[in-house]
Amino acid sequence: MTGGLLVVGDVVTDVVARHGPTLLHGTDTAARIRTRAGGAGANVACWAVRSGCHDVRLVARVGADSADWHRDRLRRAGVRDLLAVDDETPTGTVVALVDPSAERTFLTDSGAVLRLSPEDWSPAMLDGIAHLHLSGYLLFATTSRATALLALREAGRRNIPVSIDPASAGFLTELGVDRFLALTEGADLLLPNADEARLLTGLPEPADAAAKLSLLVRQVVVTLGEGGALLATAGMVTARVPAGAVPAAVDSTGAGDAFTGGFLAARLAAADDASAMAAGCRAGAEAVTTVGGRPPLPGHRL
Repeated sequence: MTGGLLVVGDVVTDVVARHGPTLLHGTDTAARIRTRAGGAGANVACWAVRSGCHDVRLVARVGADSADWHRDRLRRAGVRDLLAVDDETPTGTVVALVDPSAERTFLTDSGAVLRLSPEDWSPAMLDGIAHLHLSGYLLFATTSRATALLALREAGRRNIPVSIDPASAGFLTELGVDRFLALTEGADLLLPNADEARLLTGLPEPADAAAKLSLLVRQVVVTLGEGGALLATAGMVTARVPAGAVPAAVDSTGAGDAFTGGFLAARLAAADDASAMAAGCRAGAEAVTTVGGRPPLPGHRL
C-alpha cells in the first residue's frame, strides 16, 4: 500500500505526576512531575513515525499560548503538522496521575481540542493519503464531531480506509454507546481497549465484545494491556498476539496510542493482521517504559 497516514485528532499538554502508593488528601504528596506534549491523535502520529511510516500528517487545534512549542515537538518527531491555532481558548491540558504500577488516571481540560471546526478541515488534506485515523475524543463535542464526520465522509468518498479509537470509557458513557456506534458507521477499523469494548457491547469478555463489534465495523482490534491484543472480523476472533516484553514499566500513558501508531504503520507497509498487531504491541511495550504518551525526542530526559 502506498500513501501516507492522516490523523485527525487532538494535541494537548500533559502534566505527568508519578506518585507513591497513597495520595494524601488535604496535604502534600511527593511526586516526580514532568510536562510533556501529548494528545491521543498526536501520540498516534508520533508512534507511527517511530514505527517506520515516513508520511504522517496531523490535523488538530491548539491554543496560541503553546502552538509554537507543540509544532516544534511534532516536527522533531517527524510529523507534518496541519495545526489550527485558536486565539481564544488555550491548548488542552491533561494531568496524568501515575501510580507505582504505572497505571494512570486523567484529569482532562479539553481546551482547544473540541473547537476543531469544519473551517479547519479541507478535503485536500486527504491528497496522497492511504489511511485516515480519527481520535474518538473529537466525537464528544458538537464542533469537533462535525469536523471528524466531514473527514470520515470524504475518506469514504475516496475509498480511503478509516480507523477510529473510542478514546475514553468515561466520555463514551456521557455521549452514549448507541450514539457513538451510530457515529462510527462507515469506519473500517475500531480500536478499543478492553474496558471500552466491554462498555460498547455490555459483554464481559473482550473476545466476545470484539466479535460483536465486528458485525458493525469491518474489523475490530481490542488491546488487552499485558494480555496483548486480539482482532475480530465478521463476528469471529481471527488473530491474537501476546504483549511485548516490558523490562520496567513507569507510565502507561499513551500505550494504546503507541499500539495504534505501530499497528497502522505496519498496515501501511502491507503487513498481515498478526504482524501488524505484533508491531503495535512492540510500540506499546516501549511506550510504558517512557514518561508521557510519545516516543522520547533526541536529548529529552525522562
